[in-house]
Amino acid sequence: MPDMQEPSFPTAFKVLHVTSAAFRDKGNIPREYTCDGKDINPPLEIKAIPPEAKSIALIFEDPDAPSGTWLHWLVWNIPIMQHIRANEVPGEQGMNDFGRNDYGGPCPPSGTHRYIFKVYALDDLIDLTEGSTRNQLEDAMRDHIVAYGELQGFYKRPGENNE
Repeated sequence: MPDMQEPSFPTAFKVLHVTSAAFRDKGNIPREYTCDGKDINPPLEIKAIPPEAKSIALIFEDPDAPSGTWLHWLVWNIPIMQHIRANEVPGEQGMNDFGRNDYGGPCPPSGTHRYIFKVYALDDLIDLTEGSTRNQLEDAMRDHIVAYGELQGFYKRPGENNE
């Protein structure tokens, strides 16, 4: 179920199957896709996209950040595709919590953090400008979500001792 800020989102979504060739669900995210590596997005596979979907939106976040959920990547108006390649900008990007309109890889200040790729199939394109915020995207897609899926991974910075 999507973690949206308002309870007015629909509760019945079709299920998207989101995977990556780089890591398994609830597995460790390879260093290449983090601030300690190339800081590029990993490849993603999206299956079971319903025929009524017209676009895809993606929210990548760290719910374990000390200051609350940290937004790493915000993308919408992704064409209907089953593959997002590594280091690809598949749609329009919004402002992340690093203050940039791009992918910011996992970079936990300490310990192991969870990272979640939240993927939404939408029945329309989203009318937002590049650099829009997460709240603006969530408001715009509120009545357009037809399917949802997620992929979780973990990352701990090199040299970190056990928590």
